Order: sequence, then structure tokens, then C-alpha cells
Amino acid sequence: MNYNILVKAVFAWTWLAVFSLQAPAQKTQQPFVDSPLEAEETSFLLSAGSSFCPQVGSLEKEQSTFLFSADNSQAQGGKSLQQLFDKPSDEAKPWTFWYWMYGAVSREGIKADLEAMKQIGLGGAYLMPIKSVEQGKQYQGKAEQLSPEWWEMVRYSMQEADRLGLKLGMHICDGFALAGGPWITPEESMQKVVFCDTIVPGGKIQNLRLPVPESFEGYYEDIALLALPLRGEEITQVPKITCGNIKEEADAKKSVSIDESGVIRSSVPCWIQYEYETPVTCRNVEIVLNGNNYQAHRLKVMASNDGVIFYTVKQLTPARQGWQNTDENSTHSIPATTARYFRFYWTPVGSEPGSEDMDAAKWKPNLKIKQLVLHSQPRLNQWEGKAGLVWRVAKDTPVEEVPVADCIKKEDVLNLTTSMRDGQLTATLPKGQWRILRMGHTATGHTNATGGGGKGLECNKFSAPMVRKQFDNWFGKVFTEVGPDLAHRVLKYMHVDSWECGSQNWSDNFAEEFKKRRGYDLMPYLPLLAGIPLDSAQTSERILRDVRTTIAELVKDVFYQVLADSAKEYGCRFSAECVAPTMVSDGLLHYQMVDLPMGEFWLRSPTHDKLNDMLDAISGAHIYGKNIIQAEGFTEVRGTWDETPAMLKTLLDRNYALGINKLFFHVYVHNPYMDKKPGMTLDGIGLFFQRDNTWWKNGGKALVDYITRCQALLQYGVPVTDIAVFTGEEMPRRAILPDRLVSSLPGIYGENRVRSEKVRLANVGQPLRVMPVGVTHSANMANPEDWVNPLRGYAYDSFNKDALLRLATVKDGRMVLPGGASYKVLVMPLERPMNPNNVMSDEVKAKVEALRQAGIVVPQLPYTDEDFSAYGLERDVVVPENVAWTHRRNEQENTDVYFISNQQDTPREFVASFRMKGMLPEWWNPMTGEISDNFAWKANGNRTEVTMKLNAGESTFIVFRQLTKEVERGTFVWNKKENLQVKEWTVRFESVKKELKRNELFDWSKEDDEQIRYYSGTAFYTGTFPYTQSKREGEKVWLELGALCDVASVKVNGMDCGIAWTAPYEVDITKALRKGDNTIEIEVTNSWANALNGADQGKAPYNGIWTNGKYRLASKDLLPAGLLGPVKLVRSNK
Repeated sequence: MNYNILVKAVFAWTWLAVFSLQAPAQKTQQPFVDSPLEAEETSFLLSAGSSFCPQVGSLEKEQSTFLFSADNSQAQGGKSLQQLFDKPSDEAKPWTFWYWMYGAVSREGIKADLEAMKQIGLGGAYLMPIKSVEQGKQYQGKAEQLSPEWWEMVRYSMQEADRLGLKLGMHICDGFALAGGPWITPEESMQKVVFCDTIVPGGKIQNLRLPVPESFEGYYEDIALLALPLRGEEITQVPKITCGNIKEEADAKKSVSIDESGVIRSSVPCWIQYEYETPVTCRNVEIVLNGNNYQAHRLKVMASNDGVIFYTVKQLTPARQGWQNTDENSTHSIPATTARYFRFYWTPVGSEPGSEDMDAAKWKPNLKIKQLVLHSQPRLNQWEGKAGLVWRVAKDTPVEEVPVADCIKKEDVLNLTTSMRDGQLTATLPKGQWRILRMGHTATGHTNATGGGGKGLECNKFSAPMVRKQFDNWFGKVFTEVGPDLAHRVLKYMHVDSWECGSQNWSDNFAEEFKKRRGYDLMPYLPLLAGIPLDSAQTSERILRDVRTTIAELVKDVFYQVLADSAKEYGCRFSAECVAPTMVSDGLLHYQMVDLPMGEFWLRSPTHDKLNDMLDAISGAHIYGKNIIQAEGFTEVRGTWDETPAMLKTLLDRNYALGINKLFFHVYVHNPYMDKKPGMTLDGIGLFFQRDNTWWKNGGKALVDYITRCQALLQYGVPVTDIAVFTGEEMPRRAILPDRLVSSLPGIYGENRVRSEKVRLANVGQPLRVMPVGVTHSANMANPEDWVNPLRGYAYDSFNKDALLRLATVKDGRMVLPGGASYKVLVMPLERPMNPNNVMSDEVKAKVEALRQAGIVVPQLPYTDEDFSAYGLERDVVVPENVAWTHRRNEQENTDVYFISNQQDTPREFVASFRMKGMLPEWWNPMTGEISDNFAWKANGNRTEVTMKLNAGESTFIVFRQLTKEVERGTFVWNKKENLQVKEWTVRFESVKKELKRNELFDWSKEDDEQIRYYSGTAFYTGTFPYTQSKREGEKVWLELGALCDVASVKVNGMDCGIAWTAPYEVDITKALRKGDNTIEIEVTNSWANALNGADQGKAPYNGIWTNGKYRLASKDLLPAGLLGPVKLVRSNK
């Protein structure tokens, strides 16, 4: 050892011995092992002048007293932060979605399910029945939703939950989307405006029978009958349609083609030509699709009079759109063009890589069009979305495409509503050609599609009586059917899942509500809801924006308000997921009505992962003061049975860093069978998280313990967020994704991110990738894992108009909200895809200027400085790339909690710099529950720098809760590793009643015996090993398992020592270890993948293997299985 270091060590130990006489205390533990040292060499790091002293033997106990003797004031629920960490409250426990499939439910299965949930520490479940007995006849279900048998099962589940001390929640309807049932009639359901027109000459009209607009199941009601002056002649000629490849293509399957039904398909650049006998004038192109095809909206419109020389009319641009985009066609306005030939060119070059607001762009770039319809009558660009019929965002209609001359004056519209009797019109019209526009409304036809016996039309979201009717016939009915006392004890949550029932733009009260909210009458502007421009394109766009704003407000003020009131009436908390991107809405607004906002994140399913859902819920919760932020987690498009707890951890931690603090597993599917495993699934969708998972008992318990500790700290205090980003006044709108802010804040993001985004968005060559198995999609999508800590040490919330105008005030130089959130910087982003018109009202401009005058930073954009230090705002955290973090603060307790996560699959050592001064950092380990002061840190100006060593995927909390005058500490860490000396391992495969004895560890998937090779489940390893070392005071001995597939529970000398489920796969065996011979027992569990692989080949390792989950890994190779080692003993003072 270096002599100078030894002298410093002796001096430090002497100082500590003197100091330790002054203060009593508790023992703390260090959170990580340094790199292995040769033989007995130790590592001692101590900066000169530091007041820190190494902790050895009894001195460790004395020093720890000083660290933790400060007063811990009461925090949430009357508990201190440390009490919350040591013994988390029920609120900190994760929950799960509990699906009952196809009415296949058994009492034995219910009992086993709930006991299993209790066993691993879940707090409860949201019970959701999915699909009908008829849809799954092969499962022989008897409990169809709403039947006596079903109610009996619901009652029994509540009785069992009550016995076990669990709580339950239920959805607002059968299935999981959204709020419908067989009691809802067409007139009580979601409504949309429909219309049809008839062209007539002026003069007297007598008993003209008018066509009836679209109706659902015969239901239709008139709103108004209007007469509008005709603008231009309708195109009545039938065109000759031809097509061709732009370049010669050898593969006929890829070439453009038109099938017998007229559907056009192509996988290569091509053109489609409409040829007319005489020139026609086209003002807009309506694209009709069978499904959702992004490429169909990227056509370049060309025109020609001779069919030889073509000129460009317009490059069509798709509207921003969500996944549920097929309810309506899309009409693209173009400059008025008169020609005989219209040619539409398509190439995938220039395609976007795909995103949540351009969902169809995620898929392989192929063209598929059912029909192109050319119109001469003026229409607003993308009017279907602007009228609120479907969730879309598009640029305002250019005046060059719809000039004032093409717009009908509002005063020229004649109201003939009273002139129609029984669908017949009698009236006298002025001279000229007239368009008789019959406008009415009908049901959208959307149902709660995943329901079974309770499936029916979706209730009218703008009608309070209809929303209440839905509540009473499903959720409210539970209290009468199972008994009010039992239900009130157990059923404590009402949930509304993700919105999957489209939009609506009408109800009987809509016009009245519009007038009350907007201050003028909508009825004279009704033609706008058919896309017909009035007065001017600018005026038309403004009024339709008001229509969409009214829709969004009614969603919140009626649907969510009624449900909130109803839940409160029954003593239940109200949980809800996102509204976007299906219902025209402000994605944050409805969360003010909700007790428990919820987002959703997916596992290995990039086409479905929903970062925007997460940010809607998180920002909505923050601005409306909701502390608990839930997440439906680990939803998976195709579960392939190789999922393990370790696989989940990094993804979970990343979402913790985003801001969630209560996990709901997706999904625990009820298995009615006690003799079939793994059993029932959500038809292969979702993480298989239930009692019959191989690793449920050990891996599930360890994972839940980790989650509970994390959530205890993440629910403490309020989030620290420095930047508010305004979501704009476009409608629909939602939280702003981090990739959409790069152009506004290039300095904050840095040059590397600016360059990489330019490359990603260029999407050259449209590269593809496959994930999960069998799902091919764009490789350049904005993947959440690529956007860890995007603002490099600053956190931001999306901030909507409601929060800006109604809630925001200024205190101490920060913009503060009633719920506790506060911000120093307000960013008003540049034009972006979801706000292409960048509309800003006078009231918003005035409020922003008032905030600026009061001291809020409203930076000029694009902002090119690398931080906001010029405004007195340093970065909250400075960490390397791929380190996720979040920060919460309890102002009353003067306590700050930072969560730090290594998102890489390799160990890392780095310095993390925190915006903290004069506070003592502590290391709180959520894996073990230990608190430590044995790590290096130093003060640097207004910051505290902590040296962090994190294993692959490891996370920790750095807590500041005590004032200190110290400016630096070193660390004293030593460890020694040696191989575990087990001469012979006995490995017992319980499910097949076989036993192997081996001198070395092995991969059982390579065994000749097929029952062992394909074995999935738990194998029991036993052996003996000697231990001859004398334990020093404060020394710990860890068992490091090395390579492990996939979860292990360890006992030494009969004492439970813990569960290894993630890197570094080690457990503390200090208390169990004794000098001399020791017995060791290790339960090792792998995933279901190998056994199902064998079963698929007729080589099931044991009887009873069955599942309806049909997806498997792409490779037929078996996964490694068992304890592979090497197993080591690690002696350390950690």
C-alpha cells in the first residue's frame, strides 16, 4: 500500500475515534461493490482536508449516528421519509389489471389469483371482463357478463379480496374501452353530424323528396335544411383510370396495380392518372381508404391538358392522425385547376418515420387506395378533422386554394328547415343554381368493442343523463348485485381506460353549449360542419377551431365531471387514462377531474409504445396537483414467454424518471384452470404476469418489493420541474414530445442531438426493423429509450391554455400552480407538426407578457445557449448520457429526493452533479432498503458532486435531508472475491421428478434428456461449501451468482438470504454464514419459453402445459437455463 495513503488513513482513523465519542447512532450500509481487488488489497480514497473519516469496525456505528441523528419531521400520512422507505404505505404498492376472458371464470381460480397477488405484495387489482362466451366457445365459459353466474363470481372475488385485505377497482363498462353498453340506444349514443345535398334550380319547389343522410340502424334526426348558392359545376364525367410505375419494376407483386374492385396498390414509386373527355375543374381531392394508409395522403397532384406535359398543382400533406383514423375520409384542398388529365405521383422518398400523431407512417411504406374522388365544389382543407369528426390536425386552408370568391356569404344561406315536412321540401328559391343541404345527426356506431355480455353503443359523452345511465347500469349496479356493504369495503376505484371509441361532434345540447361558451350562435355556420367555407377561409377555420374547443370542454365538463361526481358519491377514487389521440380534446384538460391520472407504456412494442400518453398523464397530473400518477405498464403486442423481471427493470426505471409513481401491471389474466399452465392470456397480448408464471413466487415478490420502495419515495413531496412548455391553442392538442422541442431549444439539446434529429427525420431509404417477432416497422421512429434526459439536466412539463390563463401566478420569480408545481422558464414553442398554424390569442399573449414582466423567463426562440444559467437557472442534474433521473422536493421538510437510473446494460462509474448546496447526500438503495453514507462526494460552488458506481440497469436514490457544513467526503471501500468451493451440486427438477449430480454448473437446456432440456420452472440446487475466514466487524459477505437464467432464491444453512433477479445477481449471506462447512440451497427458475418450445414440437417436459398465447420467439433455439455461474463469495465493507 502507498505509504502516504497509509499515513492519511492512520490520521483519519485517529480523528474518527475522537469524534465518535461525541455522537451516538445507527449503522448504515454502502450500496455498491468496487471493482475486485487483488488478494487482500483495499481501496482507500480520501481527499486532503476532508472532514470524512473511514468507517471500520465499531467506528462505523458511531459515525453513522451523526449522519442520521437529524430530526426526521413527519411527511406523508404522518410518516417520516425514512419510515415510508422502511415500511411503505399501501399507496406505494403496485396494482395489476385483472382480466377475465370469455366468461371462463372459476371460484378456484379466483381464490388462487387473489392469494397470489397478496403473496407477492400487490395492493389490489382492476377487475375487467373481456369478450363474450360466444367469442371463445372453446373455453366453455359459463359466466357471461351481467348474467347471474357472472355476478356470483364478482361477489365471490370481492369476498375473497375482503378476506385477504385487498382492494379492487372496476372499469366504467364491460371490456376496457370505453363507456358503453346494451342499455344505450342509438339516440343516446355518441353522435356525429351527417349531411347530403341536392342540386336544384331556382324557382318554386313542390314536395321535393329529399334523400336521407347516413343513418345508423335507421336512426337519424334532422338539424337543419339549408339552401346555398352553388359554386361551380359538379364533376359528373366518369374518368378513365390508368396507372404505371415511375421506373421499370421486375417484380410484378411490387408494381402498381388496380384490382377488380378498383383498389390501387403499389410498393414502388408510381403514378395514377384520371383522364376526362373534356376539361374539368378540380378544387379538392377526397381520398377514400379501406383502412389507414399514410402514403395515400402523400400524393403529388399534377395536371395536363394534353396528357404529355404535366405541371405540379400541389404536394399533398397528411394531417396529423392517431391510430383510430378510419372513421372518415380525408379531403385535400388544391388550387382550382382546370385540365383533362390529373396525375397523382407517389414515392416513399420523404416519408416520415412515424410517431403517435402520425401513426400510419410507422409501417412499411406501401400505397393502398380504394378511390380518389375529384370535386369541383370548394371544401376546406382536411375539413373532416376540423369539424371534429375524427382526431386530426392539419394546416389552415390557404386563401390561394379557397379564395373569398369561392366562399359563400353567411347571409346568402337560406334556412328552409320549416319548409320541409316528412322529408319533402316545398319552397320558392331565388334564381340560379342552389345546393339543398340536409344536415342532421346519427350515431357514430362505436361500441365498447372489447366487451362481452355488456357490449353496446358508446354513451353520448356530452349528455350528463346518458353518462350517468352508463354508470348506473354497470359500475353502480355492482353495489346492488354483490351487496352494498361488501362493495363499499372492497370496490374503492372506478377506472376509465384509454379512449378507443372515436370522436363525436354533436348532441342535442351542442349548439346551446357552443353559444354559451363561445358567445355566438353556431347555427348560421352549420355548413362548416360539412366542410363548406363561409365568408372566408380564415373565418371558417376560426369557427371550426371554436367547434373543436367546445367538444374538448364538453368531454371534461360533462363526461369526466359526471363520472367524478358519481365515483365520489359511492366513495370511490376516480382513475383515468388518456383521451388522445382518438377523441378531439386537450390531452391534459380532463385530468383535473380525475383523482388518479394514468398513462401507458409498452414492453418491446415500439409501434404501440405511448410516450405521449405518459406525458399527457404526467403533465396533466403536475399542473392539476395530482400526486399519484399511475401507469399501465409492460403492455406487449406479442408476448413471447421469455420475459423476466430483469428485462422489465430498466424500462420501469425510465418511466419512473418521467414522473410516474404507481405501476399497474399489464396484465394478470385470470386462469380458470388449476391443471393447465401457463394458462389463459389476453390472446397473447401483454406481459404474462400471473400466478402460473414460472418466476411468480420469487421473481414477482422481489420485483414488487423493489417497486414498492421506489414508489414510496417517488410519491413523496412534489416534482421539481423548471420548464413549462406551452401546448398551444390548436385543437386537438396534447403534451409535447421531447423530439418536437429540438428546433425551439437547440442549445439545450446540444449539437449532437440537433444533428442526429436531422438524420432521423430525413429517414433516407426508409429503413425498417422487426420488433416484436413478426412486426415490421420504421427503424427511425422516435423511440422513448433514445430520449432519456432529453433536456440534459432540466425537466419540463407541458402546460395547457387552461393552466396558463386560470391557474398560473408568480411567486419568488417562479410561475406557481395551486397544486405545488412551479416553473422558472416558459417556452412558447415554434411551429411544429401538432401546432402547424401556431395560433395565439390576445388573451394568451397578454398573460405571457404579464408573466415575463413578473420575472418569468420567456426565451427568444430558437434558444441557442447551452443552459439557462444567464437567467440564474443552472441544470438541476448533470449526468452522462443514458442516465435517467427525476427530482422531488418536500418544501416543508426541506428534503430533496433524486432518483437516478443507469439505463445501460453495463456497469458505469460517473460523477453526478446536483443543484444542491449545504445539504448532506445519502444513498438510499431501493433494492435492499439500506441507507448509506459510504460514498464520495464534494461541494462545488452551488452544487454537490457525487461519485456514483451503478451496475448494469441499477438505480438508486440520492436524498438530501440534512444541513451540513461539510464540503467533501471520500470513501473507504474494500472487497475480496473468491470462487465458491462446492465439490458437488445436486440439482433436482421437481416437476419431472429427476435429479442430476454435477461437479460443475451447467446449462440444462443443453442436456440430452428432453424432459430436462425443455424444462421450464424451478430447479433446486444444493451443496456444501467451506468458509474459513474470520469475519471482521462491519464486514459483509455476499454471494455473487454470476450468469443466471433467470431468478434465484438463496438459503444458506436453512436461512433465507434473499432473491437475485437483476444485475449484479447477488445476495447478502452474512447472517447465515458460519465458519466451517455450510449448506447452500438455490432455487433457480427460468421462463416458460423452453417448455412451450418443446410442447409445440410434441416434447412437453411434463403434463398440463397449455396456453392460448400463440406467439413465440422467432428463433427455435432454446434459451440458456439454470445457474451458470461462476458463483463467488465477496467479502466487503459495503
